[in-house]
Amino acid sequence: MDEERLRSLLAELSTAEKARLLTGADFWTLHPAPGIGLRSLVLSDGPNGVRGTTWDERDTALLLPVASALGATWDRAAARTAGELFGDEARRRGVHVVLAPTVNVHRSPFGGRNFENFSEDPLLIGEIGAEVVAGVQSRGVGATPKHFVANDTETERFTYDAVVDERTLREVYLAPFQRIVSKAHPWLVMAAYNSVNGQTMTENARLVNEVLKGEWDWDGVVVSDWFATRSLRESALGGLDLAMPGPESPWSDDELAEAVERGEVPVEVLDDKVLRLLRLASRVGGFDDTEPVGGPPPEQARPVVRDLATRGFVLLRNETVDEAPVLPIDPAVSTVAVIGENATIPAVQGGGSSHVSPPHVVTPLDGLRAALPDAEVVYRRGVRHRRLLDLIAPEEAFDPDGEGTGVRVDFLDGDGAVLGSELRGTDRLLWSSGLPHGAARVRLRVHLRAEVGEHVFGVNGTGHFRAEIAGRDVLEADVARTEEITDPMGDMLEPPEQRFNVVLVESDLDDSGRASLTVEYTPRSTEGLVAVGLGHRAQEWDDASELAAAVDAAREADVAVVVVGTNDEVETEGRDRTSLDLPGAQDALVREVLAVNPRTVVVVNAGAPVLMPWSDTAPAVLWTWFGSQEYGDALADVLLGRAEPGGRLPTTFPAALADVPVPLPAVQPVDGELRYEEGTSVGYRAYRDRGVTPAFCFGHGLGYTTWEYLAAEVDGDVVRVALRNTGERAGREVVQVYAADPVRLAGFAVVEAEAGAEVSVDVEVEPGTGELRVGRSVEDLRLVVPR
Repeated sequence: MDEERLRSLLAELSTAEKARLLTGADFWTLHPAPGIGLRSLVLSDGPNGVRGTTWDERDTALLLPVASALGATWDRAAARTAGELFGDEARRRGVHVVLAPTVNVHRSPFGGRNFENFSEDPLLIGEIGAEVVAGVQSRGVGATPKHFVANDTETERFTYDAVVDERTLREVYLAPFQRIVSKAHPWLVMAAYNSVNGQTMTENARLVNEVLKGEWDWDGVVVSDWFATRSLRESALGGLDLAMPGPESPWSDDELAEAVERGEVPVEVLDDKVLRLLRLASRVGGFDDTEPVGGPPPEQARPVVRDLATRGFVLLRNETVDEAPVLPIDPAVSTVAVIGENATIPAVQGGGSSHVSPPHVVTPLDGLRAALPDAEVVYRRGVRHRRLLDLIAPEEAFDPDGEGTGVRVDFLDGDGAVLGSELRGTDRLLWSSGLPHGAARVRLRVHLRAEVGEHVFGVNGTGHFRAEIAGRDVLEADVARTEEITDPMGDMLEPPEQRFNVVLVESDLDDSGRASLTVEYTPRSTEGLVAVGLGHRAQEWDDASELAAAVDAAREADVAVVVVGTNDEVETEGRDRTSLDLPGAQDALVREVLAVNPRTVVVVNAGAPVLMPWSDTAPAVLWTWFGSQEYGDALADVLLGRAEPGGRLPTTFPAALADVPVPLPAVQPVDGELRYEEGTSVGYRAYRDRGVTPAFCFGHGLGYTTWEYLAAEVDGDVVRVALRNTGERAGREVVQVYAADPVRLAGFAVVEAEAGAEVSVDVEVEPGTGELRVGRSVEDLRLVVPR
């Protein structure tokens, strides 16, 4: 729809009708305007999947690799594919706007939300982010780069003031947004919670009106982060266009319309906002009669997601043992020991609003057993490291009402009458907009397949719990957190847990070997986010014997694959990390396995750097991020050499805590201010500035072949690089070009070649750079190119 037509529709609206369009109708949707043919637009979270308008494990969505994994591909085509999948998912689910990608900076490895961001380097962030945006919008769905701007910390995330000098702001933190706006023209940008240099971003006229909309000549919609709009006039004049969520905001209930009528907000400002919204609606089909495609996530997307995951896996180390590299593993291997909690409970996404419910998750153990049908694949957990008890296994939970597997949820009023009932899964249960009308509490009922003996159960959430097993009262308790958390997502992000031990006897089990478990939960509030979960462990855990069993299995195996990592308790929205150590006793587990099996592969399943004090003694280390719903199959592909580990590090991995250039105190505001005192010295720039050698540098990543860099020449802003695959198999290389003084990434490109073949690739570089250096990483630069 052309601009003239949009302006004519704008003229048909009253001031009240215009203002009404600029606040959500509810948590995820916007008001329609039937008089001009405008339908209600639907928005959804989406950094690694499109969740839709509910937070319900039954409503499944494709789960892609997280942003740090996409950043590790260094592959524009892969990022574009990911964006297209997001767009297709949005169309399937009736979503017009995806609140993604997240394009903030890995300022510090302590950042709790780093998994949701691409890189520490502005150029890499901007290039990968632009392709994701282009892919989403190629499907007629709006993309929303976020969070504008300097939203790189989760501590005091709603209120901190980022104090950043102009050069640093421009070169590091605004640069990714500017590149994405220039290359992909996103239809929305999300304003962050925090302030920058004294002004909250939902009121920051300088950065929003003058820079984003003015200097960059951008015509899209600025939407607030949820509940970030704090004022009426100041946010209206500060460049915000859409205050979310609804129905309550500082602009709702005719407040904005009346401010316009009083002259506090010029009508021209209102009209500009509404025109931007109508422009968005035109772009996403808001004036059309199209219906959602519907149905479950498509099966044909699975191999695409699997391939995306392998392209982001980074082979950090691969030593020779018995005259052959440890990886890839010989597919004819006889015995494989798979060890570690993350092998069966993998972390495939981080915590917070990026969470989606995938149709399935392929675990590393599942993937390896499927890929090695003739081998003996033995599993041992070794150590436990999660704070909460394990979820009840879905296949062990049965509906007491006989409708299948899962947990029966009854909604009860204040007198205990049942208002409604539904069958849910065994995941933590979430109601993002509160319990159904009239419900005062919920009752969870499940028949659990169990053995006679001691069991440990747990309930998590804040409120009052009452539990009974086989008709016996086993718990009555008020559960509260030890520390007050003001984050409205606190009950989801960091729920307190109450455990209780139960000894089951024969009479507790029915003829099918199942015990009935009933839990009544009365939340602190039935409005807003309500979250509750159940956990279970069959018996008390003996650390020493389980570790010994894992070591014995490794000793007897031809190859040991140790899967260690973090989880969504450690890496999450709403909280920065307090340590870079692997949680629990996982480092000890790795060391003990390394001591008994020289052919050990350590697989790290984490979204952001961890310290790996054993990395220089491990023969093979494969970094796999939070690897999507297809994680286990992708891992087997790479471990067995069916696919190349295609990733390169998009962020620097420190060797020791003392080496971190922006350490833990620097991500914690002081008196409300977060000072970016390091300036532009972020990531690999900081390591080079300080002369510190990291464990693994920016851009590092091995493959299953080797490369010789032959020559490079400059033609304007293009560097043509010739190289040869000197290995014995086809491979993929990421050619990286850096400006020499100061060293910074200037361009990159992906190239593939058969064994022994020469190939050339053109790398577009930033204009105005001087001498260039070309190579495999920031610390492995093999060619010098004068300019």
